[in-house]
Amino acid sequence: MSFERLQAAMARFERELTRAADTRAHALRPRAAWSLPPSLSRELLESMLLARHLDLLAHQLRHEGKGHYTITSSGHEANVVLGRLTRVTDPSILHYRSAALQLERARQDPSVDGVLDIALGLVAAAADPLCSGRHKAFGSKPLGIVPQTSTIASQLPRALGLAFGLDRARRLRLTSGALTGDSPADSIAMVGFGDASLNHSTAQGTLNAASWVVHQNLKLPLLFVCEDNQLGISVRTPADWVRLRLSSQPHLAYFHAEMWHLDRAYAAAEQAVAFCRRERRPAALHLECRRLLGHAGSDVDNQYRTREELEDAEAKDPVIAAALASVEAGALTAGEVLALNQAARERVAHAGDQARAASGLQTRAAVMAPLGSGAPTLAGEPRRTLVSGLTPGSEPTRAPQASDERAPLGTLAQGLNAGLAELLDSHPEALLFGEDVAKKGGVYGVTKGLAERAGPARVFNTLLDEQTILGLALGTATLGMLPIPEIQYLAYLHNAEDQLRGEAASLRFFSNDAFDNPMIVRIPGLAFQKGFGGHFHNDNSIAVLRDIPGIVVGVPARADDALGMLSQARDLALAERRVVVLIEPIALYHERHLYGADDGAWLAPLEAEPAPLDAPRVYQPDARDLLLISYGNGLRMCLRVSRALEREFGVKARVLDLRWLKPLPVAAVAAHVREIPRAVVVDECRNTGSVSEELLAGLVDLGLAATVRRVTSADSFIPLGQAADLVLLSEADIRRAAHDLIQLG
Repeated sequence: MSFERLQAAMARFERELTRAADTRAHALRPRAAWSLPPSLSRELLESMLLARHLDLLAHQLRHEGKGHYTITSSGHEANVVLGRLTRVTDPSILHYRSAALQLERARQDPSVDGVLDIALGLVAAAADPLCSGRHKAFGSKPLGIVPQTSTIASQLPRALGLAFGLDRARRLRLTSGALTGDSPADSIAMVGFGDASLNHSTAQGTLNAASWVVHQNLKLPLLFVCEDNQLGISVRTPADWVRLRLSSQPHLAYFHAEMWHLDRAYAAAEQAVAFCRRERRPAALHLECRRLLGHAGSDVDNQYRTREELEDAEAKDPVIAAALASVEAGALTAGEVLALNQAARERVAHAGDQARAASGLQTRAAVMAPLGSGAPTLAGEPRRTLVSGLTPGSEPTRAPQASDERAPLGTLAQGLNAGLAELLDSHPEALLFGEDVAKKGGVYGVTKGLAERAGPARVFNTLLDEQTILGLALGTATLGMLPIPEIQYLAYLHNAEDQLRGEAASLRFFSNDAFDNPMIVRIPGLAFQKGFGGHFHNDNSIAVLRDIPGIVVGVPARADDALGMLSQARDLALAERRVVVLIEPIALYHERHLYGADDGAWLAPLEAEPAPLDAPRVYQPDARDLLLISYGNGLRMCLRVSRALEREFGVKARVLDLRWLKPLPVAAVAAHVREIPRAVVVDECRNTGSVSEELLAGLVDLGLAATVRRVTSADSFIPLGQAADLVLLSEADIRRAAHDLIQLG
């Protein structure tokens, strides 16, 4: 039905232009003078016609069983003006009805065949230069367009980060960004979205964050473009809602136009773009339009749109309106417009034939290639660590005497602080930010002194909005910086987890590595904060991170691990362009002692313990009786239980610290299990969705003949005070499991 309606729309187009060609039959309708010169009118209309014929192709390919995408741009083609007015050095994220915009911007780079690129995306062809058969999206590295697969407001935080990064990079005198190249000083960022998306909490949070930034006299050259077709699939947007919402936002300049008046849309867009360039402040461009068809191919919109509404949409078809207006004003002749249409039809038909002949991805490995392998692939000589290495397998070390020449000892918090300081010193593109991280130094003092060391342009506080914090990281990373955002507590990540799942992790996958956003995300978390905070500050659920393809997740437990894992995280981010998440056990931040009240045995040298992804850290490597496998707080418990087992039963237990939870070093653990076929997996997180489930399944897949026990915390939120002990893993749990294996022995 949509295909037939689109065909009917183009038939109307040809009838109207044919009538206009007959000057005796055509009476000029009174209207204001057309403000666009002939050459500009011709090129804008050409891109609009190409977009319209690509919509026809999308439906035709779908009907043939060869196409997969029918969210069309019909009715939105006047966004073409932004393709002309913005530059390839203006990083942009487009609304999913932006074919005309991308086609027009492609004029700026003759090497880009915008029509063929879109046609290949329609059939999920491996030759698609953007997604390479993984999706269909608007985007292009040479055109400065960051791809988005479903723009329901989740793209807005990244756009804010792009705008913030443009001027922050210039302020820091960094070299040209990875996306923008040698960008002019007046470059801006642009993001498109629909009227329904405006109501999403992510959109509201980004608009608020933009105002918050400007309120502090900071620069933010960001153009918000709301393409308002008055429908969110079938749900109507209340009359005048978009105007009221956008025009009332503090520090946000508001511009408006109707898309069925192309010259007026051009004028409004020109003013909005110029404002952002000149003032370095955000603006909202509200473009009203009418969606000609249903939301997508399967949507039968005449079930919820009246005949009058459909007729109104047809009357406001921007392609027909622009063609007739340009002819009436004398900018183009009807014959020229009809010739443009015929040429567009033929060009799209040729691209369609090429798309039909193209093949898609053929193997699982090809599909997953941009996600990176589980193990590191850093080539050549090992990159330097933050400081000198520590021999793997060392025991926890007691505090040295005054004459000891070894490196000073420190807590986990001090190790993290030292590692972050060195990273900031050695990488001027590194930015560290989050709530309270600057002068206060974080809730637990981990970042204390770093703002003074690196300066307020590189270590700074943000507003309390996790989506914005991660959005800043996404945007600045895409521009070539190395962001180190902090989410203040693990429980707070759940407010913004889609910024990691749907945005950060997916960018390399859906762009076939053309775009990336490497970062090191720091998250204080896990449990065992005695008597403090309840479940919002003691969250032991990491399942949300573990099933995100492509990211790396680690848990440092001691100072030397923190240094080594930060070094490895840096290498993964810079050399492999990976997203790395470090969960920092809050309960271990300032811990000093292990076996006794004042033994200082949890302190570790402030030098890096090597931390490769595929090798856990080994304690008591000579032990052969029992194997204890853990991480984080569980590591500390296992070391205590290990000593007790040896004293009470003469049983010597080897202890493994997994450290990296994604990817899990299953093969390395399996080697230890083959040597010691009695093992206890100690998992401080929940029984369901935890690391131990994956580890045990991996050992089974390898066919190991071993006796293994698993102990975990309960599938429960963590209550306040002593009640937490009722649901959390304990040393007694580990001892019982170990005793069971010893008795089997």
